[in-house]
Amino acid sequence: MKKIFPSDRFAELYSAYYKKSFLFTKSYVHDKYVAEDIASEALMKLYEKLQKEEIESIPAYLLTLLKNQSLDYLRKKAVRDKAHADYSTADYEELNYRISTLQECDPSLIFSKEIQSIIDATLAQLSPQTRKIFILSRYENYSNKEIAAELNISVKSVEYHITKALNLFRENLKDYLPLFYFLFLF
Repeated sequence: MKKIFPSDRFAELYSAYYKKSFLFTKSYVHDKYVAEDIASEALMKLYEKLQKEEIESIPAYLLTLLKNQSLDYLRKKAVRDKAHADYSTADYEELNYRISTLQECDPSLIFSKEIQSIIDATLAQLSPQTRKIFILSRYENYSNKEIAAELNISVKSVEYHITKALNLFRENLKDYLPLFYFLFLF
């Protein structure tokens, strides 16, 4: 018998993935309100799917939903914008670039060995204190205040270490920048 996702866990799902979904989507659609709608709609579709069947990789499935909905939006926008006579060539080319890069986005690559090796190498570059704080924050979902209390340091110190780690991840994952938003920013 397949596991059905408990109906009372939507808030947990939303909490875990909304901000990542929003930032990923916004990096392509460049519209806060559209990104909010797409992220919310994708999470609802994911939740509905989880009610019916088990999903092997929730992040990969969610990213596929976000990608497809963003592509639909961008394609419709491209058609609308092309119809406007005053639309500049540079803006049109930039929009087509966003469409093509999103089309090439393969959710299975995000969780590939290549990206995982970049993440592992970046974690290894961090000082032990920064690494511990980053893992507590991004992997174990501790708040800055909880981390500060556990490690007996100030909240400002926690913020400093997280910023330091995110800057290194941003640099090391620069070729995967939209994915960086999905993986680490929330």
